[in-house]
Amino acid sequence: MFSSFYEKQKNLLRVRRSIKRLIMMGLDALFLPICLWASYVLRLSDWWPSDYILPNWWLFPLISVAGVIIFAVNNIYLTILRFAGAQTVIQLFRSVVMLSVMLAVIGFFVVEQVIPRSIPAIFLLVTLTYVGGTRFFYRHYYQWVINNLLPYEAVAIYGAGGAGVQLAVALADSEEYKAAAFIDDDKHLAGSIVQGIRVYSPASLPDLEKRLNIKRVLLAIPSASPSAKRQAVNRLVSNNIKVLTVPSMPEIVTGAATVDLLRKVEIEDLLGRAPVPPREELLESSIKEKSVLVTGAGGSIGSELCRQILSIMPLRLVLFENSEFNLYQIEQELSAIIEERGLETELVPILGSVCDFHRLETVVSHFSIDTFYHAAAYKHVPLVEQNAFVGIENNIRGTLNACTAATNHGVSRFILISTDKAVRPTNIMGATKRFAELIVQAQAAAGKGDTIFSMVRFGNVLGSSGSVVPLFRRQIAEGGPVTVTHPDITRYFMTIPEAALLVIQAGSMAQGGDVFVLDMGQEVRIQDMARQMIQLSGLEVRDEANPDGDIEIVFTGLRPGEKVREELLIGDRVTGTRHPLIMRAMEEELSQAEIDTYLKELKDAALTNDVAKARAILANAASGYKPAGQIVDCLSSSS
Repeated sequence: MFSSFYEKQKNLLRVRRSIKRLIMMGLDALFLPICLWASYVLRLSDWWPSDYILPNWWLFPLISVAGVIIFAVNNIYLTILRFAGAQTVIQLFRSVVMLSVMLAVIGFFVVEQVIPRSIPAIFLLVTLTYVGGTRFFYRHYYQWVINNLLPYEAVAIYGAGGAGVQLAVALADSEEYKAAAFIDDDKHLAGSIVQGIRVYSPASLPDLEKRLNIKRVLLAIPSASPSAKRQAVNRLVSNNIKVLTVPSMPEIVTGAATVDLLRKVEIEDLLGRAPVPPREELLESSIKEKSVLVTGAGGSIGSELCRQILSIMPLRLVLFENSEFNLYQIEQELSAIIEERGLETELVPILGSVCDFHRLETVVSHFSIDTFYHAAAYKHVPLVEQNAFVGIENNIRGTLNACTAATNHGVSRFILISTDKAVRPTNIMGATKRFAELIVQAQAAAGKGDTIFSMVRFGNVLGSSGSVVPLFRRQIAEGGPVTVTHPDITRYFMTIPEAALLVIQAGSMAQGGDVFVLDMGQEVRIQDMARQMIQLSGLEVRDEANPDGDIEIVFTGLRPGEKVREELLIGDRVTGTRHPLIMRAMEEELSQAEIDTYLKELKDAALTNDVAKARAILANAASGYKPAGQIVDCLSSSS
């Protein structure tokens, strides 16, 4: 019996909107004359004041037709009643006032039997009661059915601010979730009522979980810093509660997302930091209305650099990329942005390798490059260890080619994208990147042209192809185990957009030979990151303390050339810059003659594939390079 009633209410709510409008128009046409009759009754204290009604009988069908027309003109019938709010009240009030004014004009200037002057005012109040009551009765009936007859999941909203209130309003009409409680860190809000929902402190969460059967919390603090979000999420996952979050405030403000668009909390939301607004003059000075070249344009950093550069409206953006697929992807994406925003930037996709000096130099010359961002590099530590001379050729020779092309053709600024692995490296990749830095410094010291050379060094970026985040995400999806190389291994992390913006600003501050180091914030222990990602997936870590958990973390041992802890500075000579997150380091350099000698020796070692000799040469050139582990190059006889 209850099931039958439930189905009838459900079907009633799903009647076509056009039919609902016709029903509402019919009800208004029927009840507006009754409202007029009720006005006479209230004024004259007579159930049938025939002396006033009969002479003016035609007013009743007129008020019916005129009322429906006025309501239609004011879009009353287009309003979705379950979303009715203050604007709906204003529309209704305006419509009823217009109808009452019409009645007053007719009463004073048209009818033979004078209508009492108070009738239009009484009609206004009675009609407002009718139209407002019927609309809001339906609205609350709809919500009553959703909240009491339809199955739903009770959720709590973390954050009783603006975003939380908007989310609660959106959930009021949801058939899937019902907001049963607000949770907020503000102690002054505890116990208060917001949008009809009580606010609790985070300490009340275990009790709410049992009493209200809350298994899911919606994180509605889009403007909070990552550290604040991290603290909130840690409280929630410790209670084995699933967490969803609303989009970030920039996404909401720009219209890219709405506050009710829920998604899983990702590790990127928690590892970032509060952004520092970029300095517009630093962004524009090297890019706006200039011809810009980015090598490695399809890579993680290169592609984000291209996106940020395009938004600053250069005259031309040249994408230089060795991978056909990566070049296709970034070219298609940027072309769509140019078309959508109506930009006038010329986009040039060039397929080529930085090891091909002739092609690279031709590109620099042909497109009159003003600013050159060199992001092309092989960066995966184990792969470069296994393919040593390919890494040396691409990272070292490729950088030399880029610098030479920039000098030969009057490029204004050249910026090398470097890595924290270049500091006291333990692997060939890091040593080659340190050698690349030395090449850039030597080019700046030589002063053969007008090019201002600089480099920007930073750590891992979240979501890049070499990041552990995609690996952990895949391993969790496959049911584990999640593999971490060492229990104490730590890394610095930064979001790709933040890194790209800082690179652009750093390059604009260069004076020649600068080594810019980005402030990466706090180190993150990879084991802790793995645990947090497992918990954010709604799962539990399986270990000695929790043998019935879902996913195990397995320590596999350091890979060839891998360090437990990365560094950003070689020495301690560092000064600040105009940007609080960009530092300038003073480090030892090599002369061009020394570099030429090392390059010749590396070339000779490559001819015989002598990896041991190459590692010795790199150790002499790149101060602090201490190879960790045995040679693992795939073609070396020593491996």
